[in-house]
Amino acid sequence: MFTGIVTDVGRVAAVSERDQVRRLSIESAYDADTIAIGASIACAGICLTVVGREARAGGGAMFDVDLAPETLRVTGARYWKTGTRLNLERSLRIGDELGGHMMSGHVDGMAEITKLEELGDASRVTFEAPVQLAKFIAPKGSVALDGTSLTVNGVFGTRFDCVFIPHTFSVTTWGERRVGDYVNLEVDQIARYVARLAEAG
Repeated sequence: MFTGIVTDVGRVAAVSERDQVRRLSIESAYDADTIAIGASIACAGICLTVVGREARAGGGAMFDVDLAPETLRVTGARYWKTGTRLNLERSLRIGDELGGHMMSGHVDGMAEITKLEELGDASRVTFEAPVQLAKFIAPKGSVALDGTSLTVNGVFGTRFDCVFIPHTFSVTTWGERRVGDYVNLEVDQIARYVARLAEAG
């Protein structure tokens, strides 16, 4: 489980392919001694399992993750290459502060950035959600985009927008985003279950 509070911005250092599985080596500021093999780390919102790790000479860690064909099909991970920067979050531990909202790291699909607008120091970003996911997005509800917990500002059919404060742009990859970019989308878990109960009823 994750909360959508980004704790580091990592960088893809190497990419390799074997038997339809893509392995990434990711540089991070995390302490290698605190990362266990088999641990989960959210990379741009995708819950990935650590399959290898080592300390970096200059500090921090290099950890390896594997991407299965389904992950590459559903998420933006298929676009990652050497040099790609990723929002990172370690998995939630009992007793940690829950600053965002509960997230599984199971990405539902991708949303497209359709508009960027400056609002003084803040910024409003508008997204186009896949039709099948738009029904789970509500004004003032929560949504996870590229692993960042965000509050939905408004909803307009399949489009919705979120307002970003300068801090979010400075400590995540959001300052690098442009119109036309696709980001990983995980809808709110409560909304998903409520919708399913309504269908079943």
